[in-house]
Amino acid sequence: MNASCARLDNFFSEYDRPDGPGASVMLIDHGEIAFSAGYGLANLEEKIACAIDTNFRLASLTKQLTAMAILLLVQQSKVSLEARLTDFFPELTGSSRGIILRQLLNHTSGLLDYEDQIPAGTATPLVDRDVLNLLCQQTTTYFPPGTQFRYSNSGYALLALVVQACSGESFARFLKQQIFAPLKMSGTVAYEAGISVVSNRAYGYSGAGQGWVRTDQSLTSAVLGDGGIYSSVADLYRWDQALYTAELVEPALLELAFTSSTAADRPDTGYGFGWYIGQYRGLKEIWHYGNTIGFTTRIARFPEKQFTIIILANRNEAPLGELLRRVEEACLLG
Repeated sequence: MNASCARLDNFFSEYDRPDGPGASVMLIDHGEIAFSAGYGLANLEEKIACAIDTNFRLASLTKQLTAMAILLLVQQSKVSLEARLTDFFPELTGSSRGIILRQLLNHTSGLLDYEDQIPAGTATPLVDRDVLNLLCQQTTTYFPPGTQFRYSNSGYALLALVVQACSGESFARFLKQQIFAPLKMSGTVAYEAGISVVSNRAYGYSGAGQGWVRTDQSLTSAVLGDGGIYSSVADLYRWDQALYTAELVEPALLELAFTSSTAADRPDTGYGFGWYIGQYRGLKEIWHYGNTIGFTTRIARFPEKQFTIIILANRNEAPLGELLRRVEEACLLG
């Protein structure tokens, strides 16, 4: 760690305000928490501050956990990465019938974006099963499965349903039993309104003039597989450390998640299972972003240095990519 990390508070000054949504941050260096802090407010209405145990909606950081659930089922011989979607959902039609699970994991399925298929006037939030129902009404895909990369929330919603079909448990319960409880991620939950509770919850906000308006949920916020998990930097520390071990799955399976199997939608970047794979200043970088109404999230892991940065913010379109690079320059490469 570089001594300039002492200036990290300055990097987060935009979030460190007594009247606005904030952020939680953690830096992990060789298993040690090198820096952690909460800035601003998790709940503007009740003036509750962000802390390291504040649980934010992870948005697409969820996908790495959904992918791990599939790998756990592969290890348990309950499913194959080459299994066809129609093995679980025979009602699928057209070109989507040729899709296999591996293509869902690495975003090469070509499935249509379910968000674009939601009927006008829909008022009830969708769940993962609704995504399947929408896709069953489509006969085409963007391209033949396996031939291109196109980032797909649809694919990860279906993966959550595959977990349910193969395990006999709900997706949320499977995650709790197989990942969260073993890793002692006690505050992490795949949130289902009316069923589960998010402790120490951050609510999402968007800028409105000179102030903020709560924008915590949308029509797609109840879909779990692509973005419905809440967690904190404190719990994600446990997740990060488990990824250096065989605590969840054997090394050969874990390596599949961290190996680029297709070129992605970023220059010189590939995609594994729930992770972007690239390089920064000559170091392998395994990372992901999350962006949904009211929340922006980011995680970057540098396994060669055993160094990880996690930033979770409860505001719309926060420029965390730029902020993360500043932190990397100061603390990892400086």
